Amino acid sequence: MNPIEYDGGALNSLRQRVAEVEEMNEDLVAFARGQSSAVAAIHDAVLAALAARSPEALGMVVTCRWPMLLKVDEAALFWSDGTAAFHADANGFRAVESRLVARMADHLRPVTMRAVGRGHPVFGAQAAEMRSEALIRLDGVAGCGLIALGQRRAPAAEGLHGARLLRFLGRSVSHMLEQWPAR
Repeated sequence: MNPIEYDGGALNSLRQRVAEVEEMNEDLVAFARGQSSAVAAIHDAVLAALAARSPEALGMVVTCRWPMLLKVDEAALFWSDGTAAFHADANGFRAVESRLVARMADHLRPVTMRAVGRGHPVFGAQAAEMRSEALIRLDGVAGCGLIALGQRRAPAAEGLHGARLLRFLGRSVSHMLEQWPAR
């Protein structure tokens, strides 16, 4: 039998293609792990919120527990039931004007993720430090509002899957808030 002779250029090209496929495979595995981690974080956030028994308790969960669970730097919550409204952030829980909440929520898409030079005003004094944010509109039969999640460093955009996860988070919180008056 005669040995098969390979063209050196063809062999190098094949090796390069194999290396590219292996790199793409590693990227896909890393992406899948990241998405799995994001899903688990959203589920943990919803489960933490379900334990709340009042708007104040939910505000504490969103502003104190969610930054750790969702790996964000700041979180804020606004809600109005049409007659009363509140704002929860790292500085506490306080009543606000219902029209303010409705005006902010009306101009939002269900989920807005963006890099910013300055964060949304809902972050208060921390707004100047925010470089990216996710704004999640809250819609309920009896109310509206928003959740703001902020980062001091701008991460890459999450894409459609990330937006769907955040929309699920917003819908879950909207349903919870409808159980209680805004006070």
